[in-house]
Amino acid sequence: MQIGRHRIDPPVILAPMAGVTDKPFRQLCKRLGAGLAVSEMTTSDPRLWHTRKSRHRMDHAGEPDPVSVQIAGTVPAAMAEAARHNVGHGAQIVDINMGCPAKKVCNAWAGSALMQDEALVARILEAVVAAVEVPVTLKIRTGWCAQRRNAPEIARIAEASGIAALAIHGRTRDQQYRGEAEYDTIAAIKARISIPVIANGDIDSPHKAAEVLRLTGADAVMVGRSAQGRPWIFREIAHFLATGAPLPPPSLVEVREVLLGHLRALHAFYGEPAGVRIARKHLGWYAKDRPEHSNEQRAAFRAAVVRAETAGAQIALTGDYFDALVSGRTRLPVAA
Repeated sequence: MQIGRHRIDPPVILAPMAGVTDKPFRQLCKRLGAGLAVSEMTTSDPRLWHTRKSRHRMDHAGEPDPVSVQIAGTVPAAMAEAARHNVGHGAQIVDINMGCPAKKVCNAWAGSALMQDEALVARILEAVVAAVEVPVTLKIRTGWCAQRRNAPEIARIAEASGIAALAIHGRTRDQQYRGEAEYDTIAAIKARISIPVIANGDIDSPHKAAEVLRLTGADAVMVGRSAQGRPWIFREIAHFLATGAPLPPPSLVEVREVLLGHLRALHAFYGEPAGVRIARKHLGWYAKDRPEHSNEQRAAFRAAVVRAETAGAQIALTGDYFDALVSGRTRLPVAA
């Protein structure tokens, strides 16, 4: 898939997720097969650009090309300035958030709330496209609610405004993440517009990715929650799409090394204690789907990890836990 001058290969993309797709996670997913990784959303409010959180979100040093940065807001001029600011800080693709269903975002009339005002959507898209020379992409849902599924109209506005690619989560805002994704809506939009379409929603395996591409005719798939604790899902999907054959799952030894590397990257990026705190949710996701131990043992590990207050303790505990899995021991280490 092509976005401006950028070739997205493989056509498997990490979705932007607030509090998840920071630089360490984007770099990891790219290394493990993602063709593109979109940053967590950055605000268009310039008063917040110099906070610690925003500085981390705008840090793209050493990140593999292409760098895609998502911006969120409601005022066309402010969104245009945010696009220019992020391009100045390394963004090579600017993504506009009109898909976030979070209440605090929608209450500020940002995210998916914008889909209720098509005229405002057009003004924002036109302002951002005119403000920067890099490609601008858009992420939407199928609509605000079941009675207002206006994604086809938004898609036509996006194409007319010069948007380079459109990602569609196959749910309305009021569905949040409940129910099944509407791939038929994505297929109908793909049939009506000429710009690349990226299908998002419930893509949790290589077979599902291939099925969604077949059902929708989309140019790429976007993976979100299913990458949490499973960053290797990108190479699994890419391999299956290229060959039709599944890859074997990663060994416990590889999972251990991937996880420890991810922890060290988080500690280095955020420092202590922030890196330790942020790492806890990732540890829970990595442990969640491990079949080698019981639910009680996984719960005990998560409880122990929460009590680890230093990077060294977190690394040691995690290494010991996966060493126990590799060796087949039934007694797991716990934090002191």
